Amino acid sequence: MRVGAFVLAAQFPGQGQGEALHRAVRTAEVAEEAGLDSVWLAEHHFVPYGVCPSAVTLAALLLGRTRRLRVGTAVSVLPNTHPVALGEQTALLHLTSGGRFTLGVGRGGPWVDLEVFGGGLEAYETEYPEALDLLRRWLAEPRVGAAGERYGFREVAVVPRPSEALDTDSTSPEVIVACTSPSSVRMAAERGLPMLLGMHCGDEDKAAMVALWRETARAAGHSADAVRAAGHVSAGVCQLADRTADARETLLKAMPGWFKLGLDAHVTVDGRHRAMRDPVAYTELLCELHPVGTPGLAADRLAATAERTGITRFALLTEGSGDLAATEENVRRLGAEVLPRLG
Repeated sequence: MRVGAFVLAAQFPGQGQGEALHRAVRTAEVAEEAGLDSVWLAEHHFVPYGVCPSAVTLAALLLGRTRRLRVGTAVSVLPNTHPVALGEQTALLHLTSGGRFTLGVGRGGPWVDLEVFGGGLEAYETEYPEALDLLRRWLAEPRVGAAGERYGFREVAVVPRPSEALDTDSTSPEVIVACTSPSSVRMAAERGLPMLLGMHCGDEDKAAMVALWRETARAAGHSADAVRAAGHVSAGVCQLADRTADARETLLKAMPGWFKLGLDAHVTVDGRHRAMRDPVAYTELLCELHPVGTPGLAADRLAATAERTGITRFALLTEGSGDLAATEENVRRLGAEVLPRLG
């Protein structure tokens, strides 16, 4: 089982943006010290829900500050960037980190980002598969040209090529896809790409998505070995305390205010209605679904999720208290008191 930290760089009420980013960096540094497998970096624009606007840029910093830790994006929003530009950045991080970088991509939402960065609503609604396929070609082929509906350019050389890495056996960076619907599951499965599943859904939903992925991947011609080996990632929340009630209280004091501040700041590009979750009810749901409580309870919940879903990689939000010292302690306890229970 591979357990990592999910880093949102959340700006809690009363905090500055620099404070949130400092906590994000420290989470990664402490995660390596604590023996965690990885950190996963979120990307948001114009909202305090998360103040990291470029997950690949923060990943570059953290790869330089660590030696063992795997660093992934969760996710880079593909409609907001050119897939070749993202492919070049991914290849660069793959080559210079010894293969420790994972690119997670997602469709994002119908937010004002699409207006600001020029992608338009079409980049979100219809053109995402074309962008994903162009990105994958860039990471796999020596020369790439395009003649699609959105992207068209003459053939050019891929520089740097991921296969030129000197200190890793991996010829291409790992790519995962955020999946929130059956259509996105099928899109990932047809391409043989593992899924990142969100913290808002429980084991039953995740098990159903894994089952759909496997069925679709087999129908698309992927081998049984490849289907079995797919490294899906389950996102969740982890808050540890000597008493489960204390862990829940920590999150219920801090997270609803952050949810209220951050989610209310989202603006749609076309004025469509947004139905946002009730902050308190959502926090309570996360406490029920994920490893929130004593180290023993946390280990049991992670093991149960792995057994029910087949997923053995986890990205756990550890900054739910909003406090730097408490986050560092939470990460250290995750490494010292939960990981040994998982074997």
